[in-house]
Amino acid sequence: MWKLLFFTFLASAACKLLFGKWPWQFMQTKSTRSQALFRARKLLGVRENATREEVMQAHKQLLALVHPDRGGTNEQVHEANAARDILINELPYPTAKDTRGP
Repeated sequence: MWKLLFFTFLASAACKLLFGKWPWQFMQTKSTRSQALFRARKLLGVRENATREEVMQAHKQLLALVHPDRGGTNEQVHEANAARDILINELPYPTAKDTRGP
């Protein structure tokens, strides 16, 4: 029994040294919100710190491809709109200081 505990501890420590995480940390899943953000960024093809203008431009380009008049489906349009909304809602609101001119 002690051998099993010892080897389990040894394997856990080796995992921490090699990968920087404990074995049980590999089993944790990301939050639903972070998964949705990841999928939205991937669908629109924007980076993590994309601006509102970049998100809107990517959304416009995607809609041009998936619009029902061009062979796409309503579902694809709804997905693109949802991705845009998720990413826009994550952006920080500009403060009065940010909106003033130079």
